[in-house]
Amino acid sequence: MSVRYQRQVILSGFGKKGQDALKKSKVLVVGAGGLGVPVLVYLNAMGVGTLGVVDADKVSKSNLHRQVLYTDAMVGQPKVVAAKNQLQAQNPETKIDIYQVFLGIDNAMEIIEKYDLVVDATDNFPARYLINDACVLLKKPFVYGALHGFEGQISVFNYKNGPTYRCLFPAMPNADEVPNCNEHGVLGILPGIIGNFQALEAIKVLTGLGDVLSGVLLLYDALSQQSKQIRFKVNSDNLKLKSLAHSYDFDCHTSVKSIEPGQFQKLLSRGDMELVDVRTKEEFDKMHLKGAKHIPLNQLEQEKDKINMSCTVYLICQSGVRSLKAALLLQEFFPDKEFINVKGGMNLVGNYADTY
Repeated sequence: MSVRYQRQVILSGFGKKGQDALKKSKVLVVGAGGLGVPVLVYLNAMGVGTLGVVDADKVSKSNLHRQVLYTDAMVGQPKVVAAKNQLQAQNPETKIDIYQVFLGIDNAMEIIEKYDLVVDATDNFPARYLINDACVLLKKPFVYGALHGFEGQISVFNYKNGPTYRCLFPAMPNADEVPNCNEHGVLGILPGIIGNFQALEAIKVLTGLGDVLSGVLLLYDALSQQSKQIRFKVNSDNLKLKSLAHSYDFDCHTSVKSIEPGQFQKLLSRGDMELVDVRTKEEFDKMHLKGAKHIPLNQLEQEKDKINMSCTVYLICQSGVRSLKAALLLQEFFPDKEFINVKGGMNLVGNYADTY
């Protein structure tokens, strides 16, 4: 046994058996951001045999206050590449698999089936429901973590036929009910705390150590340093999935139209559209589509008259959530005008169109 792991091997209740279990384990971490970084660092350091990392994003300056695996020199690099280099320098004994993609219906089953456990380190509801359903179908447990303001949540779903994510959150919220960290911010240390909780739950699942947070939602308040647990039961109907859903987009119950990224790309060269980018200035400056007019979502109501209403108006953000909110807002002021949301935002359109 490597001296690297000696201090935990001598721990009563863990021992060589626990270390061997980690070495044989394969863990997929979806998201290499604020939550994913501490998960990856500790699972790597503690000796998990294989780590998979899924993330299509690149390191940006605004990541650095909380995503402490990355350095200033890595800005602009794909996160999965930067993460792999750092993790291999930390522990060359770990096998690191990277996937520079967004997890979607077309690849989730193929990627997840290779691993024993999934850690959800994403920041959006569609991804969580997709991960949940794929894990139910493949009978894989997954460790959940989420942030909101100064609070965090942790739980373990689909563990030994226990409750799933849908048992706790049966239905996806509407897009206009979803907060966005680009607008509301996040305290740098909080993802580290919640991510470490997730890493601990992953270790417990893999080694059989302690009581796993299955059927239990742990709520953590960073400002008061208090936590509480909410218990919930399994709904057996949620274990009977036969296939993934056709779509994991938000169900907004509105008349807002959306357009697929590939279809939208074909329209870009025509020049007879008004494209409004509602992301933050930093996001827009980092990368945007040629001809896009920049009006941040939080300024849209005041600056709505800058939009050319004489042609079709398309709205875009990073993932499609804020642009959908923008369409809903504009429809209140211009009820006779049609606004079209670009599905998947820059996350998907960037794969099809030239960016600047």
